[in-house]
Amino acid sequence: MRIELDFISVLTEWPLLVKGVAWTVGLTSVSTVLGLLLGIALAWSRVHGRLPLRALAGSYVEAIRNTPFIVQLFFIYFGLPAMGLRLSPEVASIIAMVVNLSAYATEIIRAGIEATPKGQIEAGKSLALTSGQIFMHVVLPPALRKVWPALVSQIIIVMLGSAVCGQISTEELSHAANLIQSRNFRAFEAFIIATLTYLSLAMALRRLLNWVGPRFLFGR
Repeated sequence: MRIELDFISVLTEWPLLVKGVAWTVGLTSVSTVLGLLLGIALAWSRVHGRLPLRALAGSYVEAIRNTPFIVQLFFIYFGLPAMGLRLSPEVASIIAMVVNLSAYATEIIRAGIEATPKGQIEAGKSLALTSGQIFMHVVLPPALRKVWPALVSQIIIVMLGSAVCGQISTEELSHAANLIQSRNFRAFEAFIIATLTYLSLAMALRRLLNWVGPRFLFGR
């Protein structure tokens, strides 16, 4: 049996592919910033918060880390309207990705915070720094430095997981590939191109984050 591949018929739909890549990059960018900020806040709560706050943050982390991303996405997009809150596919996708990333980032960052030597904290106190200043300038930067590779990997996992968002009609890359193959019935070629594109995005994102972290978040 001879198989004839026709990538040209897929590549002629390049505007859809470009739009899908743009949405994937956009969703990842927004969810990374918001997810890391929320993760830092929750990590602080788990380490330094009062007991009710620690329990609340811990329950959130356990609930998200022990349920599938697609279930979280469907709950936000299909479940919340039952409570009177209707969201667009794009907004629901961002919220789901932020929620998912923040839960995993919380535990990663918490590990870095708890690994901070007590002597550094005591040195900050001796300089009359407030607890907030100690956390932001003494504890957080070295904590992020220690766990940055793990955070980068988790961000890439969330970016790849955005492919699920096509299930609610978010126009990201996998949605574009599915739309193209429904038009020309070249499913193999469409998803080969999508796979290679995801691979390129993941490699580029890893390089970018490894460049951004040391220069803007925790120093060399």
